[in-house]
Amino acid sequence: MNVLLIGNGGRENALAWAMAKSPALTKLFISPGNPGTAALGKNVLVSIGDHASVIEFCKTNAIDLVVVGPEAPLVDGIADALMAAGIRVFGPSKAAAQLEGSKDFTKSICDAAKAPTAAYATFTDEAAALAYVRQQGAPIVVKYDGLMAGKGVTVAEALEDAEAAIRALYASEENAKVVIEEMLVGEEASFFCFVDGETVLPLGSAQDHKRVFDGDKGPNTGGMGAYSPAPVMTAAVERQALDEIVIPTMKEMAKRGMPYRGILFVGLMIGPEGPKLIEYNCRFGDPECQVLMLRLESDLLSLLDGVARGELAKLSVNLKPVSAVGVVMAANGYPGAFEKGSAIRGLDAAAGVPGAMVFHAGTRADGSVIRANGGRVLTVCATGKDLPEARERAYAAVAKIDWPEGFCRSDIGARGLARLAGGA
Repeated sequence: MNVLLIGNGGRENALAWAMAKSPALTKLFISPGNPGTAALGKNVLVSIGDHASVIEFCKTNAIDLVVVGPEAPLVDGIADALMAAGIRVFGPSKAAAQLEGSKDFTKSICDAAKAPTAAYATFTDEAAALAYVRQQGAPIVVKYDGLMAGKGVTVAEALEDAEAAIRALYASEENAKVVIEEMLVGEEASFFCFVDGETVLPLGSAQDHKRVFDGDKGPNTGGMGAYSPAPVMTAAVERQALDEIVIPTMKEMAKRGMPYRGILFVGLMIGPEGPKLIEYNCRFGDPECQVLMLRLESDLLSLLDGVARGELAKLSVNLKPVSAVGVVMAANGYPGAFEKGSAIRGLDAAAGVPGAMVFHAGTRADGSVIRANGGRVLTVCATGKDLPEARERAYAAVAKIDWPEGFCRSDIGARGLARLAGGA
């Protein structure tokens, strides 16, 4: 099978690594890719926003399956264009991708499906939004309706923080659609399911760390680390999330003539009343994907193609009985201004730590030297027999990397350790 993988992050490096193990793979192309994916297939430059160019590349290179990593091309309708051209694609249609592309759309789907989620109101007027948060009080959550690369959400502990978030959104977009929600209480977890329009097949759980600094301090980021499985996602919680949230949502999507096909990233808050939906995303998380791929025993390519063919009911997911931890190394200054071009050394030594794997994201090759080329630059991962061993190995690998211009959090997995120790 010839495959085109779209994307250039740590997520895509992990997907390429997992697909490269499949006996069904003939050729793997990655656009645009990164130095990590270059070792697993052929990096190519295709204008992803130009659907005709993508289709032409697929036909010229006899591509059997396109796997779309990031959310923006899906929200832009790339899956529709490929399907219309007779090319199989892993990823939802433009209509179905609204589950990530519009928070208000997701809320309306949840209302219809009776899926438990936070109480909310939607606004397109700054004055009305400000009046609402003043009436509701804090803590409260302010969300931009559309895509903002995982950074369009403000969890406001104080009223002035909510007001500032609203003003900032309307300053950047006059008639912005803004969703304001009650703040759910509990422990967050990410739950991933393959869906082919009818069948829902759980992949697994993870917990990520959004804030930039230790102790969940500082601004939100795309994600500073993750671990899998999430101890809070017990079998009972997973079953409840499927029965009350995921399956009713998927049935409602099919009922509306927009069946969902792809990976469904279910952001959950696990509280005293059980799981409630925070958000849906229409792609593998980053860095959650990296730790999930390290645990996946099944053939990833068969699963992705099974979704695209609508044959998921014939397949199953098998996970290794291990834990995985991924620590994101980012350029100093991230998520604010950061410099590019610094040299990163010690990657081979890091990969030599037992159970360790380094996935590239914002890197570029300069001859034999790997240089930083983005905000989030590496995901340093490791597996172990349990969370403590995986975490110890991941940080041992981080310690091998010589990159003074980068940083990472030192507490990835700490919440999981506390829960395992009975402290949460």
